[in-house]
Amino acid sequence: MHAASRLRSFAVPAFATLLLAGCFNAPPQEQRPVPPARDMVAAIRAAGASEQSVIDVAPLRDPGVTALQEAAQADERAGRYAEAAARLDQALKLSPDSPDLLQDRAEVAVRLHDYATAERLARQSWSLGPQLGRLCARNWQTVVEMRLAAGDEAGAAAARKGVQDCHKEGVPRY
Repeated sequence: MHAASRLRSFAVPAFATLLLAGCFNAPPQEQRPVPPARDMVAAIRAAGASEQSVIDVAPLRDPGVTALQEAAQADERAGRYAEAAARLDQALKLSPDSPDLLQDRAEVAVRLHDYATAERLARQSWSLGPQLGRLCARNWQTVVEMRLAAGDEAGAAAARKGVQDCHKEGVPRY
């Protein structure tokens, strides 16, 4: 009985200490707002939208490919990135060397965090495309974003030069 008495005499104060500890709160730590993640696709599309080159190539497209591309855009807007990728993959089977489809698919790959595929597709799009204008700027901005995501500042700087090289000034008219 002596051991049980000692255990009780130890357990009661320990339990009381735990109960009291729950009554006191540590001072609240300052909550810093978490900055929103950088939207890489928005940066890519902004680079294309801001490119005011004199050259802008708009390819003629098969209506079936256009329908798949539009459905993929709707899927992407709805946040269904895997479905968007599948539709673009279908479109690429019909038109495998289409630079704009390749770039669209690269941007969806960014949304899916498949950065290696995104960079590969953007470079392939650039090699098949006009290498000037809006599509070119999107291609190289994709490479910039992928290099930044990889922590490759030198690669990002080289790709930024590629974005600048996409611009073609018009002939001055007087």
